[in-house]
Amino acid sequence: MPVKPRLIKSNTEVAKKRRRGQAVLENSSEVEPMILAAADAGSVEPLEIATIIEDVDPNSETWHRVQLARHPERPKTLDYIKRLCPEFVEVHGDRRFGEDAAIVGGLAEFEGRTVMVMGHQKGKNTKENIARNFGMPSPEGYRKTLRLLQQAEKFGFPVICFIDTPGAYPGLEGEERGVAQAIAENLLVLSQLRVPVISVVIGEGGSGGALAIGLADRVLMLENAIYSVASPEASASILWHDAAKAPQAAASMKITAQDLLGFGVIEEIIAEPEGGAQVEPGQAADAVKEAVLRHLSDIEAKLAEGGPSAIAEMLAERYEKFRKIGVYEE
Repeated sequence: MPVKPRLIKSNTEVAKKRRRGQAVLENSSEVEPMILAAADAGSVEPLEIATIIEDVDPNSETWHRVQLARHPERPKTLDYIKRLCPEFVEVHGDRRFGEDAAIVGGLAEFEGRTVMVMGHQKGKNTKENIARNFGMPSPEGYRKTLRLLQQAEKFGFPVICFIDTPGAYPGLEGEERGVAQAIAENLLVLSQLRVPVISVVIGEGGSGGALAIGLADRVLMLENAIYSVASPEASASILWHDAAKAPQAAASMKITAQDLLGFGVIEEIIAEPEGGAQVEPGQAADAVKEAVLRHLSDIEAKLAEGGPSAIAEMLAERYEKFRKIGVYEE
């Protein structure tokens, strides 16, 4: 008979649990707010799978990729924009509440065409991460991207998105300002946006905070990026009430690019330099540029050749792509 788990009653208690597992959580500081929020929400009955995956090797390839995806020197969105786009005009504010530095976007030039580019922006050190809220957008950040998406559609600009976030900011202020509605509105607009959309997961792709700019015609992932419904720490807190078991949770969640390509969630894995994108940022940017250009050119060619019904066909394919995710046969 399973033992009923006790409730985790305070952030202090969760923090103590997390500190005990610090040795295997070398780069987890950026997701601590999410860990605390997930744990503070209460506990659930233990799942059978929890006992099955407890013995997963913490030094597994999956956990290694998680650490690479969170590497502090890994190229960020603005690094890729700088290397891919000779001109970039950043746009600020959602025209409703304010500016959110955790997500950036604006008009850019990409291979001779005007595009709308946007993405999550983490910092490269503690000071920058505080300013960027560790890459966790608030509602105004998503409403800023919504404004840019609508502008892109109005003027016929393709959209390029860079995903790199542990998730949307889970604080009280975000809830008060309607973060769930902001994400949902983005998904609705993206599903019907009448221009090509390419999304690239360059680091962490966490939860709805990532999906809010990830509903695209083509979703690409860097070789050592991750994409998941929740962070490994949050999942471990739910299953075992112990964030130190994040490596086991990561292995069971199938969050790597290799897993997701097999599931049909993404279209392509972009190879990284040996050791990760942070080793040779220029080489990584060149690989991203080549992949984005190839997929964007393919969609543009179909639109040019498809006649009056081409946009409707593009939207139907986008819709079908996401409807198929999660379908399985027993």
